[in-house]
Formats: sequence, C-alpha cells, structure tokens
Amino acid sequence: MPSLIQARMSSSAEMPAIFSDEALITHALAFEASLAQAEAECGIIPDRAAKSIGQAAQTLRPNPSELAEAAAHAGTLAIPLVRQLGEAVARIEKDAAGHVHFGATSQDLADTALVLQLRDGCALLQRDLARLAAALAALSERHRATVMLARTLMQPALPTSFGVKTASWLIGVEDGLSRLLRESEDALCLQFGGAAGTLSALGDKGVDVAQRLAARLGLSLAPMPWHTRRDAIAGLACALGILAGTLGKIARDLSLLTQAEIGEVAEPSGQGRGGSSTMPHKRNPIGSMVALAAATRTPGLVATLLSAMVQEQERALGGWQAEAPTLAALFEATHGATVALAEAMDSLTVDEAAMRHNLERLNGLVLAERLMLALAPKRGRNEAHHAVEALSRRALAEQRHLRDLALSDESIAAELSPEVVRRIFDASTYLGASNAFIDNALAAHRRRVG
Repeated sequence: MPSLIQARMSSSAEMPAIFSDEALITHALAFEASLAQAEAECGIIPDRAAKSIGQAAQTLRPNPSELAEAAAHAGTLAIPLVRQLGEAVARIEKDAAGHVHFGATSQDLADTALVLQLRDGCALLQRDLARLAAALAALSERHRATVMLARTLMQPALPTSFGVKTASWLIGVEDGLSRLLRESEDALCLQFGGAAGTLSALGDKGVDVAQRLAARLGLSLAPMPWHTRRDAIAGLACALGILAGTLGKIARDLSLLTQAEIGEVAEPSGQGRGGSSTMPHKRNPIGSMVALAAATRTPGLVATLLSAMVQEQERALGGWQAEAPTLAALFEATHGATVALAEAMDSLTVDEAAMRHNLERLNGLVLAERLMLALAPKRGRNEAHHAVEALSRRALAEQRHLRDLALSDESIAAELSPEVVRRIFDASTYLGASNAFIDNALAAHRRRVG
C-alpha cells in the first residue's frame, strides 16, 4: 500500500480519495449498471436483466486487496470485477448474469472509470484554484500602492508594487484554470468501443447505446472511440503540468520573499506548522515547499503521458496501462500545490515596512534609470547613461544617496531643478502602468467569477 504519510505531505486530504480503490470500483460498477440500462432501453438485453445488474452493482462490495491481486494476475481490473458482478447478478437472477458487460471490453470499463475519476479531480481543482484566485485578487487590490523592490536576475531592479506582483500571480492562476476547463472538456468523454473499437457486438445499435450510456454517466461523447487516440488525455496532463509550473513560480517568489534577509512576507504559522525539529526559531514556508515539490515532480509525469500516446493498433501494450497511476500522481501533486498556496495566501503576512526599507537602503540606486531618462533629452541617451553610471559608482563607494549626489552635481543642476530631482527619487511615482495592469488582472478574475 502506498505510504499515507508521503501521500499526505505531497497532496491534499481530498484528492487521494478520488483516486482510491473504493472510488475506482464505484465508478467501474456505475459503468456496468449504466451500460445495462442503456442496452435495455435499446432492446439489446431484457429490462429484468438490466434491473438485476443495477441492483447487484449497487450492493456488491468487493474486497479491494483481493481484487487488486486478481487484477494484477489478469492484467486488468475488468476481468475479476466483471466475474464478481456476474456472480452477484446470478444470485439475483441466474439468466441475467449472461448480459453483464455485454458488448463492452476491458478498456471501456477502465478508461470510463478513469474519466469519472478525472472529472471529480477536475472539479476539486477548480474549486480550490478559485479559492486561490480570490485570495490573490484581494491581495492585489489591497496592495496596489504598496511599493517594493522589483528584482531581475536576482538583483535589485526598479520600484514596483506588491499588488503588481500578486496580480501577475493571479493572471497565471486564471489562465491555468481556463486551460484546465478547456482541456477537461475534450478529455472527459465516454470510452466505449467494444473489442476492437467498432461496437460490432451491438450491430446497428452501437451508437444509440453509446449516446444513452454517455448521458447516464454525465459524460460527453467523442465522434468515435478513442481507445488508442490519447491526445485529449495528454492535453489534460499538459494543462496540469503547466498549472503546476505556474504554482511553482508563485512559490519560488514567495519563498524568496520570506527569507529573513528580505522578510517582506511570511506564510501563516501556528502550533506545529513550519517549525524545525532542532531550531526553535524557524518559520519555514511550508506552502511554498509543497508547491515547489509539485513543480519538480510534474514535468516527468507529463512526459510519461506524452510518451504513452504512441499506442499500437487497436489496443496498446504498456502505454495505456501507464496512464492511470501517472494521472493520479499528477492530480494529487497539483492539487496539493493549489491547496497549500491557497492556505498561504489566505493568511499571508505582508510587511510593508520591510518592503520600504529594502527599497530605501539602496540609496536611490533603483531610480538611476529615471534620472538617466530625465537627462537624456538634452545630453543624449548614451552620455546621460555614462554620467548617471559614474554617479551611481560614487554612491556605492561613498555610501551616499544618489539623490544627494545628483543635487550637488553642477552639471545636473544646470538641467534639472531640485524639485524635479527630488520627484525623480520618489519611488511611489515611478510605477508606470501598474494600476492599469492590476485593473486588467482583477477584471479577468471578475469575468470568470461573474
């Protein structure tokens, strides 16, 4: 049995249950009961047989451990499960047992049960991505004027606002949610093709049965069986992989900002959360840790599903069988990252004073670009760049504010008044289109919510 400790540390409490043995068996039996009902409606099997199959499917409680051993021996869940279902049906009505799984094949059961699990997994992800997006939207609005240091190539760059940063995170989550919805529409389809993808056992009623079966299960119906055409499954996997990468980017930024040397934000803490077994002072960013672990794992999982697309003829050997456990791991990791970051953002501590301190302790150097641009119209860009670069080196060497050096420089004073120079070094007035970008992100969020 997989380690519950490891699974819970890397995922949520809910997602593993969606891919549990119990859930898989429930969905597989739902497929069999719905198939019987659809076939009875089309006159392929007797109504009494369909009712008996439905009754047996509702009451059958296979032992997951025993079923797992039998499935491993048979190479598919369908063989031992259909056998047990047939025996249960025979106890209700002997003649009905021969109508169990009629016209279907093992992959129909396995793929459709998997799709039903994926549907539940997508719904859970959508719920918690919406929660994360709401938290980021609130942070973006609240901190649109919270000035902080932007960093490029891990070094100080220009002033920005924390609201711009969280708005960028928000757009990533909204895009990830949209991509998940688009790909899930294609992937959440009934698989029903029979032995070789032609539904030959059902004669001219195959399409009618498929339509009724899909409707009963609440699934869409592809133009034809997709048993060896796995592009939709791969597309959903890619959407999850991209989403995990998006969440990883957020977590990377967050973890860097939580470092004590920077200290601009902090994840929520509490009894037993984020501590150390040896260092009492530690406040570790656990949400970021979970999301970064997921971002590390998911590219390999997505690669496995892309590799599994190359399937032989009308039934794959190995490729198809590699998908279900890989998809389960992918959903579990991505949802774990989503929940971890949602919890972090819901109660994130934002230290505005630390943001201002980190900006101001650089003695105005992050506004050197603005000074250069103010001098450029008269001096030309290159000469202005060289002049401000030299002044910046002095500021570093002498530990003086670049503004003060600019005010005392006669050549600059001849071109820029003291009032203009002081305004140049007001970081809150050098945020460009920040408010417009935040508004755009919030508008995109409201469109989805509304």
